Amino acid sequence: MISFLQPKAAAARVAPEQVQKTYKLFRMQSLLGVFFGYMAYYIVRNNFALSTPHLKNELHLSATEVGLLSSCMLIAYGISKGLASSLSDKASPKRFMALGLLLCALVNVMMGFSTAFWMFAVLVVLNGLFQGMGVGPCFITIAHWFPRKERGIVGAVWNISHNLGGGIVAPIVGVGFALAGSDHWQAASYQVPAAIAIVFALVILALVKGSPTNEGLPPVSEIVKDASEEKSQQRQDSQPPEDMSVWNIFKNYVLFNKNAWFVSFVDVFVYMVRFGMISWLPIYLLNVKQFTKEEMSVAFLIFEWAAIPTTLLAGYLSDKLFKGYRMPPAIISMILIFFCIIGYWQSTSLFWTVIFAAIVGCLIYIPQFLASVQTMEVVPAFAVGSAVGLRGFLSYILGASLGTTLFGVAVDMVGWNGGFYVLLVAAICCVVFCILTHLGAKDLERQRKLAVQS
Repeated sequence: MISFLQPKAAAARVAPEQVQKTYKLFRMQSLLGVFFGYMAYYIVRNNFALSTPHLKNELHLSATEVGLLSSCMLIAYGISKGLASSLSDKASPKRFMALGLLLCALVNVMMGFSTAFWMFAVLVVLNGLFQGMGVGPCFITIAHWFPRKERGIVGAVWNISHNLGGGIVAPIVGVGFALAGSDHWQAASYQVPAAIAIVFALVILALVKGSPTNEGLPPVSEIVKDASEEKSQQRQDSQPPEDMSVWNIFKNYVLFNKNAWFVSFVDVFVYMVRFGMISWLPIYLLNVKQFTKEEMSVAFLIFEWAAIPTTLLAGYLSDKLFKGYRMPPAIISMILIFFCIIGYWQSTSLFWTVIFAAIVGCLIYIPQFLASVQTMEVVPAFAVGSAVGLRGFLSYILGASLGTTLFGVAVDMVGWNGGFYVLLVAAICCVVFCILTHLGAKDLERQRKLAVQS
């Protein structure tokens, strides 16, 4: 790995009387850094979904072609998420994340000057590759700085970063149109978001810290006195095999870990529903529901931002009410989503269409972020990036690409009804894997308790 991306050498030990104060400051800075950084990744990702009506009109693309173009970025992102997240286990989280965001911004600047379909295809693939550098450092940072008993609410706080980022894309692009004019839709759609992303790359570098030991602090397990049921996990996490390669970490702690696979397939089907909704929401509302562009932008924003309060509530409940079990709120959410998709699809009222879209937006990120938190709990802290990589690879290669391409193919072949049947089947499959993940989590808990007693 190039020297710029390598973790810094361990800093001088912090004085014992300053440990608690320094720990609280550094972990808050790190959480803010990955929060705003990942928000910025979504500003230069979801802007492409908003630009699809312009691309469709300018390049005269079919629904299948628009879906394939979207899938190019998602497939590239899935591949990169798998590889880059594993590499981030051995990298400086803040430098790795900031570099990826700067490269995404550069690609968006170039998209503002592109006019041919093949140029967009190449650039969206590059954007997808660089987008994969964002998520791994976030989970690694949370796993390093927060104990297991706090990760539900902390994961919820971090998770709303992409709701915030995805939601403010429409206003940002709207400001871009106000500044550049409707004739310069590419500058408004791509270059204005890119400028904002560059600013937040600097924020990442300023705020995010390495692991506590890299910053001169003891491990979190020594700073925060956790409950007895976590002792076995702390022992496991406190001795990372520093001489172990990225491949060996992945093979030994992820590849043959059935729980890592269960939680990954939860994400696969969540992403099918999420991307099937969000990637086609602009075109569906404009062309089928006859929304105006202003109404569509409001619905897009509501879909993203509606999740913020429910995500925070679900994180709190998973920590407190469900005692660290993450899947019960996810199962409830997916069952409700199943019926709301039917309402969104069948409604003839503008009001109810927006309401059902908002409810899906409220709920769809709950199983996604709870799967993220569960991922941190089925592997040691030093293998989190690799586990995130597997989950990210499958969720985008299978989930997001099927949610966009298969939805588009179904629309072209049998109409919009076919697309919504795809989403309903995905919701049912997601519930099945949520149940398997929950059973696996209960088994891990029994093993922890036996380890503590022995």
